[in-house]
Amino acid sequence: MEIKGELALRKRQVLILFVLLGLSQAGPESVRYSVAEETEVGSFVGNLARDLGLGVEELSSREARVVSDDNEKHLQLDLLTGDLLLNEKLDREELCGSTEPCVLHFQMVLENPLQFFRAELHVKDINDHSPMFLDKQILIKISESTSTGTTFLMESAQDLDVGTNSLQNYTISPNSHFYIKIRDSSDGKLYPELLLERALDHEEEPELILTLTALDGGSPPRSGTTLVLIKVLDINDNAPQFAQKLYEVHVLEDTPVGSWIITIFANDLDAGNYGKISYTFLHASEDIRKTFEINPISGEVHLRSCLDFEVIQFYTISIQATDGGGLSEECTLLVKVIDINDNPPEVTISSFTKSIPENASEILVALFSVRDQDAGDNGRIVCSIQDELPFFLKPTFKNFFTLVSEKALDRETKSEYNITITVTDLGTPRLKTQLNLTVTVSDVNDNAPAFSQSSYTLRVRENNSPALHIGSVSATDRDAGANAQVTYSLLLPPHDPHLPLASLVSINADNGQLFALRALDYEALQAFEFGVRAADRGSPALSSQALVRVLVVDANDNAPFVLYPLQNGSAPCTELVPRAAEAGYLVTKVVAVDGDSGQNAWLSYQLLKATEPGLFGVWAHNGEVRTARLLSERDAVKHRLLVLVKDNGEPPLSASVTLHVLLVDGFSQPYLPLPDVAAAEARADPLTVYLVIALASVSSLFLVSVLVFVAVRLCRRSRAASGGGCSVPEGPFAGHLVDVSGTGTLSHSYQYEVCLRGGSGTGEFKFLKPIIPSLPVPDTGRDIGGNENFRNSFGFNIQ
Repeated sequence: MEIKGELALRKRQVLILFVLLGLSQAGPESVRYSVAEETEVGSFVGNLARDLGLGVEELSSREARVVSDDNEKHLQLDLLTGDLLLNEKLDREELCGSTEPCVLHFQMVLENPLQFFRAELHVKDINDHSPMFLDKQILIKISESTSTGTTFLMESAQDLDVGTNSLQNYTISPNSHFYIKIRDSSDGKLYPELLLERALDHEEEPELILTLTALDGGSPPRSGTTLVLIKVLDINDNAPQFAQKLYEVHVLEDTPVGSWIITIFANDLDAGNYGKISYTFLHASEDIRKTFEINPISGEVHLRSCLDFEVIQFYTISIQATDGGGLSEECTLLVKVIDINDNPPEVTISSFTKSIPENASEILVALFSVRDQDAGDNGRIVCSIQDELPFFLKPTFKNFFTLVSEKALDRETKSEYNITITVTDLGTPRLKTQLNLTVTVSDVNDNAPAFSQSSYTLRVRENNSPALHIGSVSATDRDAGANAQVTYSLLLPPHDPHLPLASLVSINADNGQLFALRALDYEALQAFEFGVRAADRGSPALSSQALVRVLVVDANDNAPFVLYPLQNGSAPCTELVPRAAEAGYLVTKVVAVDGDSGQNAWLSYQLLKATEPGLFGVWAHNGEVRTARLLSERDAVKHRLLVLVKDNGEPPLSASVTLHVLLVDGFSQPYLPLPDVAAAEARADPLTVYLVIALASVSSLFLVSVLVFVAVRLCRRSRAASGGGCSVPEGPFAGHLVDVSGTGTLSHSYQYEVCLRGGSGTGEFKFLKPIIPSLPVPDTGRDIGGNENFRNSFGFNIQ
């Protein structure tokens, strides 16, 4: 019979379950389901896909999942059928306590696009708990003078079930003095009261032992019992009186265990034992008895265990004061627990993407939910990330947030982001929880290779060996992987497409090293340009170009060539010097050129050998030959001077020239005397002055004719040999030489055009005209007069 009854009960419960499931689908805002507690794991709750109007294939493609508000996995979703199944046995009393109805809120989350559906699960109570008295025995002291109809309060039973399965009735064992009266309270609970039906007599019956039974409304009903011990006392006509019926106190939830809470006080007008009052908790639940304790004599209430606002926010405690005669009075103590900020926010990640591509914006990175178990400002939450990051947080549904990229990212600027999600409550002090996420940015080929320089200048000394490494170009690509692998190639310059570049240089395609393929000749090719292309291996490939200019550096492979005086085996040129010449008289000037350039073309002059040492000197910088002292009658008439012309190369090359000097009498002076002296001499001897002027004019015309003849012959020979015309050697001078437009042969005051021309074995030199007139000599920072190579302020080198 019991088995048949249970089967019938289960059928009724299943029928009620399906009815409730049908009703839950009719909600306009959310889907509602119901299930009885203690239902087996894997039981069917409902078809969530059908109820939400979704296809079963859509559940898998959109990664459907069920998320509960308390983050517990009570339910599971079958993605193949759309059925919602129980993941664990549900205990309504553990989940909701005395709260009715017991509702578990959850959401179904779909991605791509992100979508939320709210749902509720109602857990129905079954009669799985019997009423229970916390005290095994209830002691009631009653005076024998108590009149009939008096009621006595008793401890109530506790039943964890709710509704019809909760406590419904009390009964007491048969007796002739008492019966049970049930009192309904404002909170819906039933409290038993013992009502005196017939007067007691202490002498006839000093105590009574009765059995109090509590019954619930289940089918079949469950029950619990306790013993009621009634002691009949002598007469006591004054009951205790409390100063107030309601005591209210606020206690912080972090109050230490053992702390004093409040003192309850009641007064009894009786004397002796009847005036002694004892205090006890009345109708106290197990939570109250575990949390508080009261001193039965002083009425002090102390904290017995830690408070937790998140579990219980307030306690309503009934306190009974009983005097020695058994009379009692009741008051209420309301203990309100004040919340402190003792729970940090909680963060739960639902989905996370570790790598996102660059150049794409508003990419969903993470989906997460937050909650805080505290209340008020302590439970209010602020969610944030670092300000400088290109991401932002977006609230979606209830306590869910999404982390989204704000703009297109650039991997070359930053390839990895460390994102700290900070969840802070508004309590005091503020508590926070941080969650660190690392997001990498995948590469896209969006950067062309970049050269370290837009143009390169390489210098190669002429006469180099073939396959010589002359330099390198370098390009870098800010991308990664194959997008950053660079290859190099040569490009012909657009302004010189006929340059034989393939025979001049080559490039290593992998590292950009440049090599000269053959020996270069400065005199044939001073410089050339070409382009270099750097391309990556991305798809599509990107490239850039740079200009390379190769300068051929001159080597000292050409010896100086003497233009004047000519050394061609013909009759030597004789220079005439008057014996009246003073020291420093300009005898002649050795003119030479060098086919090289720069330092290799800087020429210096030196007197190697002289017929009479000390009589003549050569200025080392411009080749001027001057007298070093006054001439005398004892000096020889003919003199032979050997002058060395040497360039400044490494190693230096040189050439020598021989000068023939003839001392004569009566030749004009090389400079004019002072005006007063000249006027005196003119007055003394006018004829001498006329002769001097005539001789100087004839000599000058003769010298100019010779120089013009030499220059014309040299120009013809040079044009026949190279097809060119006149050339002006150029190049800088060293600090110790005089810079005269690069020839190193003329004085600092003039610059001449020099024409070279090839002829029939002979050469000629001609001073055509000064290009730059006498210019002030810049201060070189050195005192020429203090140089040991100078003498008498003319700079002679005397042998």
